[in-house]
Amino acid sequence: MADLEATARALVAPGKGILAADESTGTIARRFQAVGVESTEENRRAYRELLFTAAGAADYISGVILFDETIRQRAADGTPFPELLEQQGIIPGIKVDEGAKQLALAPGEKVTEGLDGLRERFAEYVGLGARFAKWRAVITIGDGIPSQYCIWVNAHALARYAALAQEAGLVPIVEPEVLMDGTHTIDRSFHVTVQTQRAVFTELHDQRVQLEGMLLKPNMILSGYECPEQAGVEEVALQTLRCLRHTVPAAVPGVVFLSGGQTDEAATAHLNAINALGPQPWELSFSYGRALQAPAQKAWHGEVGNVPAAQAAYLKRARLNAAARSASYSPEQEQLAA
Repeated sequence: MADLEATARALVAPGKGILAADESTGTIARRFQAVGVESTEENRRAYRELLFTAAGAADYISGVILFDETIRQRAADGTPFPELLEQQGIIPGIKVDEGAKQLALAPGEKVTEGLDGLRERFAEYVGLGARFAKWRAVITIGDGIPSQYCIWVNAHALARYAALAQEAGLVPIVEPEVLMDGTHTIDRSFHVTVQTQRAVFTELHDQRVQLEGMLLKPNMILSGYECPEQAGVEEVALQTLRCLRHTVPAAVPGVVFLSGGQTDEAATAHLNAINALGPQPWELSFSYGRALQAPAQKAWHGEVGNVPAAQAAYLKRARLNAAARSASYSPEQEQLAA
């Protein structure tokens, strides 16, 4: 347990956060298409390598979540990606869920699959170099949903995953994402997220998960993206922190927010405002995917000659989010050269 706690605390070390480079093959294909790059295995490998070899990234990035394909890939010099990250002082992790599928007898709601054979997959991933893991559940807000059925079945699966991860010696990142798609208000986001996180921590307790050896990866509390009245940055920070105080035990070492569908700048500004509210029982960090990578993908365009520019764009976003950890980010910093 001591090793799990040490790894969890290293992942939320002050001034650092996690890069989520665990996009499924389908997701990264859509993102590559947006920048005119064909999604071949070699292009995916080359793109991940430019992220993993960006000099100085370890100053801002504590860990990287890998996809099943990626944890098996190697850099151009033959170094396995997990080893490449470890050499820089960055902790390799692995996404282990198999995606959200339609929940039986619950129209419009989903449950994440992937528990079958997970113990054996964990053993393989440990052998490949993983030291932490991630599982994402999806909760949708809409007319009459989410149901208690949906919330609790996902909470149960998250806890089963977390217990298996700790049994295997891996720190589980527990991700119950309440989606912000829709017209709902920030108050509705708050109440649904509180319900969801209370269920998750009830299940984690019942399934003997050690809170000191895990991390929570939640959504921030935002207005629905189509809501006509959008909450400001300060209100988002206040409501997000209020939600955590209602639901997250102090024994949890850290909270690593997901960015969801926020813009790069909004995700950083919100994290900064949350940390500006003062010290809390947990480290308040980030585990961003698109919000860290989008500028790098635009700069890269699949061209070898663009790798330095892409790495600079990635490092800039990593640096700004690291600054938000100590509430020292300002929008003016966006204009500074990478």
